[in-house]
Amino acid sequence: MTGTELVAVDTSKEIAALARRYRSAGGVGLQVLNIIGGQAENLLERLPDKVKDRLESATERALETAMRAAAGSRGVVPDQKSWLNTALTTAMGAAGGAGGLPTALAELPVTTTVLLRAIQGIAAEHGFDPNDPEIRRECLAVFGAAGPLEHDDGADMGFLSARVTLTGTTVHGLIRSISPKLATVMGQKLAAQTVPVLGAAAGAATNYAYTSYYQQMAFVHFGLLRLARDSGQERTALVEALRAEMIRG
Repeated sequence: MTGTELVAVDTSKEIAALARRYRSAGGVGLQVLNIIGGQAENLLERLPDKVKDRLESATERALETAMRAAAGSRGVVPDQKSWLNTALTTAMGAAGGAGGLPTALAELPVTTTVLLRAIQGIAAEHGFDPNDPEIRRECLAVFGAAGPLEHDDGADMGFLSARVTLTGTTVHGLIRSISPKLATVMGQKLAAQTVPVLGAAAGAATNYAYTSYYQQMAFVHFGLLRLARDSGQERTALVEALRAEMIRG
């Protein structure tokens, strides 16, 4: 051994742990559907046409606002524990749902900001700088995962395969590419908050699910990124290892 040769690193235990997190994230949405008593694919039909038509642009604005607010708050408000982020967004969801669609729409950018801050906090927990432009894009990329009300059997890991490069997409361009998919996901959340009588409960439940889901997905995302950095293995190879672990499980 010369001291310069690469040593193979066994990542199987870490991959297995990330797979457990991924499965846990995929199951959260079922709790929401049980509480609000609806089918996810039908929720968007509850929204007025004029809201559905503007949903993508509203989501894009929410992401833009969240990026600015999350970045500006990092020097003022420390990162919080996952359970506290979940408690905060759950309370905001209840408040947003209590007033129906108008308050739900007003609550959307605030919840998005808290979610993004939570993702940034998880990035920092894994040893990455959320102020680094590349890590900012990695944080946004987590929103590329299907939300908990999106049909997902736990095996779709396409968002992990999409590499965000320094020379590729700008933050604004990334937001534009994410917005259509996130608009569908957030539209389902808004629709759940308009369920008659159950608006506040549905708002709390959906925010609980979304915060739990995206935090778990952030742990998977940055867990793989850290594993790639520490082991010297390509992230694509680690994604495939995770996929294989999910199939075995």
